[in-house]
Amino acid sequence: MTTFDDREQAFEKKYAHDAEMQFKAEARRNKKLGLWAAEKMSIAGEAADAYAQEVIASDFEEAGDEDVFRKVAADFAEKGIEVSETELRVKMAELMVLAKGEVMTEAE
Repeated sequence: MTTFDDREQAFEKKYAHDAEMQFKAEARRNKKLGLWAAEKMSIAGEAADAYAQEVIASDFEEAGDEDVFRKVAADFAEKGIEVSETELRVKMAELMVLAKGEVMTEAE
């Protein structure tokens, strides 16, 4: 193999690793978001865990975070819980930073 081939394989491995870490971080963020939302909706115990799994599953509807945002926002509206779009988006961003930190720590 040439040096170019070695570098190409290294870049491909790094890309795959980065994509896997991003997927894990998003799933973790979604679980944390689901548990946070469940608490706001007075859902506890196994029902809260089940709700968090629903939030995780909602992320597979389309690329990006909008599917997760819409699910949680709709659930809040259905329960009559006042959470602004800004508050929900800020919470998602905060939880993403936390989730990425946890995933990176575990990867070391």
